[in-house]
Amino acid sequence: MTKDLRIRSKAISDDIRRAPNRAMLRAVGFTDEDFQKPMIGVASTWSEVTPCNIHIDDLAVKAKEGVKDAGGAPLIFNTITVSDGISMGTPGMRYSLPSRDVIADSIETVVGAENLDAFVAIGGCDKNMPGCMIAIGRSEVPAVFVYGGTIAAGHHDGKKLDIVSVFEGVGQYNKGDVSEAELKHIECNACPGSGSCGGMYTANTMASAIEALGMSLPGSSSNPAETELKVEDCYKAGQAAYQLLEKGIYPKDIMTKEAFENAITVVMALGGSTNAVLHLLAIAHSVDLDLTLEDFDRIQKKVPHLADLKPSGKYVMEDLHKIGGVPAVMKYLYEQGYLHGDCLTVTGKTLAENLAEAPSLVDGQEIIKPIDAAFRKTGPLVILKGNLAPSGAVAKVSGVKVTRHTGPARVFNTEEEATQAVLKDEIKEGDVLVIRYEGPKGGPGMPEMLSISAILVGKGLGESVALLTDGRFSGGTHGLVVGHIAPEAQVGGPIGLLQNDDLVTIDSQTQEITMEVSEAELERRRQQWTAPPLRDKGVLSKYARLVSCASKGAVTDLFEEEKVKVNS
Repeated sequence: MTKDLRIRSKAISDDIRRAPNRAMLRAVGFTDEDFQKPMIGVASTWSEVTPCNIHIDDLAVKAKEGVKDAGGAPLIFNTITVSDGISMGTPGMRYSLPSRDVIADSIETVVGAENLDAFVAIGGCDKNMPGCMIAIGRSEVPAVFVYGGTIAAGHHDGKKLDIVSVFEGVGQYNKGDVSEAELKHIECNACPGSGSCGGMYTANTMASAIEALGMSLPGSSSNPAETELKVEDCYKAGQAAYQLLEKGIYPKDIMTKEAFENAITVVMALGGSTNAVLHLLAIAHSVDLDLTLEDFDRIQKKVPHLADLKPSGKYVMEDLHKIGGVPAVMKYLYEQGYLHGDCLTVTGKTLAENLAEAPSLVDGQEIIKPIDAAFRKTGPLVILKGNLAPSGAVAKVSGVKVTRHTGPARVFNTEEEATQAVLKDEIKEGDVLVIRYEGPKGGPGMPEMLSISAILVGKGLGESVALLTDGRFSGGTHGLVVGHIAPEAQVGGPIGLLQNDDLVTIDSQTQEITMEVSEAELERRRQQWTAPPLRDKGVLSKYARLVSCASKGAVTDLFEEEKVKVNS
């Protein structure tokens, strides 16, 4: 009898087909038992390029332990970060905002490609927070964000220091108020260890907003970087990601319109960074939520500014932590009727349930004012509009006594040129210093202007010179400044038509930003205007061609549906 040598095909089960996938995972330490568990990622922003992130490798390991002990199969992966403080005032700052989208894209890519069931994201420097949160919104798997924590304050002559102290010291040195030796001493003592910039700047602002949004565990935003509490944050976040998966709680269940209103409320009460406007718009877009500048305007009108925090105040985040932290502030705001308590959070409980377990503000503390003694009865982030910014602009008025300023425009097309003019004393009291072609497309990358704004403050011009830009300001900026002017100059916005000596008015009470130029004259200038060429290659070129207006969050995936015409 002849043996049948024909190859007979067999039905292959899905489990068999997964053998090559398992083989790869065995090489990184998975066992048969692990293949029965959900794969949960830990997205780490660890890097040696900034103190904000230098400690996050250890925190990622703790989050991994939390996942494993809860019953998951954890995997750590990395993404990039850049240091805003190091790149500030240099061409490198143009990469700062685009790094938010690189972070978001890279986390989304790994979560999607590796088919992760859930993940923890740990961020430190400014763009880490919104970058991680945009990825969380897009990935649509259960996730928890953990803040790497704030840096401890530096000290000099009995005063607390941070990175902004150094930027302002440059202006003080230029004016002759401090010596080179004293400036060096400030530089050497401003940043004593790991963690993000200490005031209510962008990192601490966004960490607070994310906790208020319900996407971080209680206390994550205000527990300092170099504490056991921060280590515990990360371990518990790993456990929480597993529990969210078990309960079937997804980011869109948590990030509702009411949750964003809570986040904006906390930002206003704490006197947070103008960057919160840009980033919260972008995070909302990632979960298909319609959040607009009008929402910020509406909430700003009813939420008081309560916190005496840097840059306009005296205290830093570690001080707030000592009196109860962000949970205590939120508990007070909730008790006063400012927060939606029924919003779901990553604990699996509602915000109200979390706050019932939160500490109250420490008796006798001076950092958070009672509502009847607020610094302002309304929030300090003010949306302005007018013929100079038809699509809106953002001003931070905390600590600024001047509510209306009219003066002649002093127009510059780069921050570098404007900075030289300030250092040469060419900018005088009463002027309106305008820096344009620094928007999302024009920068490209919408760079921050902390360096020049800090120099103005250091020279004593912080409230006598208005500074306007279609770029951004650091969370450390204070003074008479307006950013995010839209439409930006690069796309033909009115700021691109402004000329030297045009009179400009900024009024935070009427929310006005206007130039005294007739519409006929603006039209004449518009006809003569041409857009500068964009960069022709690389990440900034791609960013400039994809990025939306600042009033839409400067997102890179806001596309119009193509309308296809079919000829019959």
